[in-house]
Amino acid sequence: MKEIRSFFLAGIIQGSNTGRILQNQDYRDRIKTLLRRHFPQAKIFDPVEKHPDSVNYDYRTGESVFLGYIKLATECDCMIAYLPEASMGTSVEMWECYKTGVPVWTISPMKENWSVKFLSKRIFESLDEFELYLKTYHPA
Repeated sequence: MKEIRSFFLAGIIQGSNTGRILQNQDYRDRIKTLLRRHFPQAKIFDPVEKHPDSVNYDYRTGESVFLGYIKLATECDCMIAYLPEASMGTSVEMWECYKTGVPVWTISPMKENWSVKFLSKRIFESLDEFELYLKTYHPA
């Protein structure tokens, strides 16, 4: 694996909620802290950081943001996907990264979910397991 200089932080935002209800986004801070500790020079792109209220965007703005971030994900060196449950948007981002050769590291207990199983380069069952991996990470 080449040196990682940029990460795209994907993960559940709405999940299976209907309407404009968001899932808790606290996981993003922990993941960014871990990445900064182990990859201090890397850029981290977090869509929620720049667009925390995107669920309330009008159609055209929402579409532009969603499609723009899918493109950005494919331009990064690695995608981190946090999936405590299914997320359609994250699956689309994972698919596009998979197609373009961007490795996807997925944090999810859903190891048998096909999107997780077949699109991920690495799967971590929890944030704790992800943190342990980063402590011993050495690019090949």
